[in-house]
Formats: sequence, structure tokens, C-alpha cells
Amino acid sequence: MIFLRENAADKIEKLVALDAVAEPLRAAVEAAIPAGSHAKDALSGTWLGHPLHPPLTDIVVGSWTSALALDLLGGQSAEDAADKLVGIGILAAIPTALSGLSDWADVRGGSQRVGTVHAIGNTTALLLHVLSWFARRGGQRVEGLLLSGLGVATASFSAWLGGHLSFAKGIGVNETAFHAAPADWTPVLEEAALEEGALVGAYVESTPVLLVRRGEQLHAIDDRCSHRGCSLHEGTLKDGLIVCPCHGSTFRLDGSIVRGPATAPQPRFDVRAHAGKVEIRAAVRA
Repeated sequence: MIFLRENAADKIEKLVALDAVAEPLRAAVEAAIPAGSHAKDALSGTWLGHPLHPPLTDIVVGSWTSALALDLLGGQSAEDAADKLVGIGILAAIPTALSGLSDWADVRGGSQRVGTVHAIGNTTALLLHVLSWFARRGGQRVEGLLLSGLGVATASFSAWLGGHLSFAKGIGVNETAFHAAPADWTPVLEEAALEEGALVGAYVESTPVLLVRRGEQLHAIDDRCSHRGCSLHEGTLKDGLIVCPCHGSTFRLDGSIVRGPATAPQPRFDVRAHAGKVEIRAAVRA
């Protein structure tokens, strides 16, 4: 069973034909929700502290699943509640789809193809539930129940693909979550190599570090962007703000977020110049 699941996802990732649908759609999404816009931040979940799309999907799938359960177990007295839950899921699907499209536009390759099928599945599930709602309102309860059942089955498959993207591909997770800084002062590079206003990348063991000198102040944060893992030292430094080269997430020198689509701040390290070396350690809270 595990092999069949993994094989299905692997096959979808290799369906290059999906790019003919994905590329024009991605261009349209990027034009409608441009990087650096308030809409992009809102739909990404920058204000929430983690991606917005996953909790919204719970409302949609939960409403539709609950409606189907009432249809099957609640009897005639539960019909009105079931119909309302179908409607709630339909309404909630709108912001859910927008947030999902915003996130999907930031991925490429196999993950983009899986996301395309995920979106097609969600759209199909939404259409089935819209038809179910109209059938219910027209008194065609058997048809409405059958359409809801098909919609929940489709949404379940699509949700599995979404889980594959999150848990197998790491899309939407904090890319710095498993990085660890040394507890004691550890040399990173020669002090002379850290020029004024330059973004300098280095490593301490397996942890990537971004170093910046501004006047007498040294700054050190995780170099791997928490959003999609791009190297921040390849980005730009403007007015004391670090801009990721991939999707435009913007951070202060202490790692805090100014603009998304990143939802998690960059870990900050204590940093000092000592004996001609730049050294860092895990940040010690005051």
C-alpha cells in the first residue's frame, strides 16, 4: 500500500504535460498576487506565523465531511444542518483556494505538478458540492448525497496530495527548523573577509550563517530563508533590510520579518569579532 501511494505521487511529479497547464496558471497567479504585495502576505499567512492554507482546508473538508456524516446518520431532522454545512464548505473554499494558489506559485518542478493535480482535485470537489447544494435545495436528496460522497472522496485524494507536498516535500515548513547553532563561541570566518555592507554566507558545521557588518555592528542570522530555503547571502541588502533573491521575503538584521511570503523569522545568532575571527554562538536571551 505504501509503495502504491509513493508510486502515484512519483508518477504525478514526472508528468511534464502538466506544465502546459501549470505555467500559464502560475503566471496569472503571480500577476494577480505579486510578490511584495499586501495580498501576498495576507494569503501566505505572514501575519499568522505559519501558512494560512492548511487551517483553511480543515474548515472546508471538515464541513463537507460532517455534512456527509449527518446525511448518512442524522436522519431527516439533520437535513437542514447538513445542507448548511455543505454551503459553509463552499464559501470557505474560496479563500482556501486563493491561499493555496499563492503558495503553489512559489514552487517548481515535480512539486508544482503535484500541486496542479491537487488544485484540479479541489476544484472538482468544489464543483461537486455546488451541484450537491443545488440538488439539495431542489429536493433531490439522493442526488445531493451521491454528489457529496463523490466530492468528499475527491477532496480526500486531493488532501492526501497536499499532505505529500507538506510532509514528503517540505513545502510550507520552516526551512530553518532543524538548524542548530553552537552553544559556545565558534569561529566562522576571518574578520577581514567581512566587508562593510556585504552579505556573506558561511557554515558552522551544517548550519548556514549569514553575516553582515554595518559600521561597528556585526549581525548574524540563519542564511537559509525560512520560506523556501533560498540562500539569503545571494539576495540584497537595502536600508538595513535583507531581501531574499527567490520570492522577495524581507527580513531585518535581527531576523524578524518585514514582508512575506515567509511566515517564520530567521533564527538570530550572537556574533562577535575576536582575535581576528568572526565568531557566533546560539543567541542568549537577556
